[in-house]
Amino acid sequence: MPTLDRTPVIVGVSQLSLREGGLEQASEPIAMLERVAREAAEDAGHHDRLLRSLDSIAIVNVLGWLAPNPAAFLAERLGAEPARTILTGTGGEIPLVLLAHTCAEIEAGRSRAALLAGCNALRTALRARRAGRRLNWAKGPERPAFALGAHKPGSSELENLYGLSTPPVVYPLFENALRAKRGLSLDAHRDGMGRLMSRMSAVAAKNPHAWFPVARDPVTLTEPSAQNRMIAFPYPKYLNAVIETDQAACALVLSAAYARELGIPENRWVYPWATAAATEEVWFPTQRSSFAECLALRRAATLALTRAGTTLPALHAMDFYSCFPVAVEMACEMLGLSEEDARGFTVTGGLPYAGGPGNNYTLHAVAAMVECLREMPGRQGLVTGNGWYLTKHSACVLASAPRPHAPTGEAFAALSDAPAASPGRGPRELVQAASGRATVETYTVTYDREGAPQRGIVVARLGDGRRFLAHTPGERALLENFVAHESVGCEGSVSHEDGKNLFTPT
Repeated sequence: MPTLDRTPVIVGVSQLSLREGGLEQASEPIAMLERVAREAAEDAGHHDRLLRSLDSIAIVNVLGWLAPNPAAFLAERLGAEPARTILTGTGGEIPLVLLAHTCAEIEAGRSRAALLAGCNALRTALRARRAGRRLNWAKGPERPAFALGAHKPGSSELENLYGLSTPPVVYPLFENALRAKRGLSLDAHRDGMGRLMSRMSAVAAKNPHAWFPVARDPVTLTEPSAQNRMIAFPYPKYLNAVIETDQAACALVLSAAYARELGIPENRWVYPWATAAATEEVWFPTQRSSFAECLALRRAATLALTRAGTTLPALHAMDFYSCFPVAVEMACEMLGLSEEDARGFTVTGGLPYAGGPGNNYTLHAVAAMVECLREMPGRQGLVTGNGWYLTKHSACVLASAPRPHAPTGEAFAALSDAPAASPGRGPRELVQAASGRATVETYTVTYDREGAPQRGIVVARLGDGRRFLAHTPGERALLENFVAHESVGCEGSVSHEDGKNLFTPT
């Protein structure tokens, strides 16, 4: 058990959302990171002294910015000389992995003052691409950073062949499968998604850092319209994570001893009690045994709670990763929570409304949770992260008071806790050239920018139980009928044509 002096505490947080201005006024990633770093120091009640004394600076991987060591670059801007500079791998779970690593280093006495930051500048990057302009973002020093986490593709070559290569297309497979498992009609399911996400948008409306601080009713969120075009069934635009944002977030984590030395009031401290993480036993989504469960999500959250010595009922606030409705629904399903839980499932407003995409959402969630817990002395909160397609999961219990007792095991133990192998849950073989009668396991239909159905994608089984991926015929009437009725369990025939499987419903 660490001494009290080595207890990690979060003493300063900040968030930034740059919604206004065109390309000429856009900030570079390094400028955004410097701004949130200085604002986090101000939040802690300190300025240059704290920043200059940082012994660790870590940056969550920034999509589209090829800086070799952004942490060293930020150190130069802050006048710091940290012993460690860290750059993470990719994944929505990674900021919590980084927080766990930082807390473990502080408990071990190898660090006393660490800065964690990340940003997303895809709004500017995509606007520049559409305008045919090249962004010459400064990259900083060439020396390498310590790498935490990895870069690994989320989709297999076969999944890519069938268009299952991006989150807006893959997550509907889980959504439709979970709906069918629950026995919900299409109408009841749509209404439930609307209620769930409307509550999240209401939180975003009160969040000054939210990208879309607008409360929307369930019908507005779920009914297709000119502003809310269909992306992939059953998700229109308003149920998708927003990706085009310019946002940043930062957290300062100190040892309790150093926080006291600096004179930071203890009522500003928030304590990470414990963390955990888990990865699905089968990496690629279409090879998993079920699309309606996520054992790694359950393991990460329950292990963090166990290590912290607390329970779900004891929590006062939660922030579940929320890239799409099914990410929140699956968390409720795996943890036995009602989707009507009065505590709600976000302190930011969620990815579709608050933003914070491109690896860094959970750092925004941590910052928002810190601010929330400061308002609730002695209370506890849970933040979860999710990488790729419900593939990698992390969880962290935070509180506005010290742990009342020693953690169960190591509070910030190595975060490679995969679910134990279970009979029948190994990777499913995918038949590349399928033929014969078949039944749909799950599916989606993608849409063009005018809202017309474009492509049907199914995961289905042959009569002998073997699984395959396929497209459907592209006729509009067929696709419209396919989404007008429950198509999980739909029967049809499959043939292999021009290098791909084609499933035709009957």
